[in-house]
Amino acid sequence: MGADRFSTATRLKALGTALVQGPTAARARVYRARPQRRSRLTGRAALLALVVCSLVVALAYPMRQWVTQRSDIADQRHRTEQAREEVKRLHEEKARLEDPAYVEQLAREHLHFVRPGETGYTVVDGSADGGRHKDQGAADRPWYSNLFDDVDASDGHR
Repeated sequence: MGADRFSTATRLKALGTALVQGPTAARARVYRARPQRRSRLTGRAALLALVVCSLVVALAYPMRQWVTQRSDIADQRHRTEQAREEVKRLHEEKARLEDPAYVEQLAREHLHFVRPGETGYTVVDGSADGGRHKDQGAADRPWYSNLFDDVDASDGHR
């Protein structure tokens, strides 16, 4: 009775026998000859699925926090590295500013200083007029416009 019990030849033989005995008996015997199908979801499998789902739900929030903290740590390390580079740059600038020749060069370029006995010249080529703002402030506007702006500023509309 092993594996041969449900072979195709055995089923055909059972069907033929059942047809000889009558139609209702044939149906009953054919159905009895089929193996019972078991449910794929057993109790153990359902319990395992429940445990796995519980673990996923329980670990989702801590894992999200861990990933967020790791990215925050990486961001802080990047900021620390930038701050170190800025400190290094400022130390180099401080060392350069201790040199009197560099300070004199900066004063000549940016402040238009000259040594005693030298004559300083400023060349105006007209290209600087394009960058000038038309509204120089409150002096260029009528007094009532300034008054309304002050009232609006005091009301907090700006």
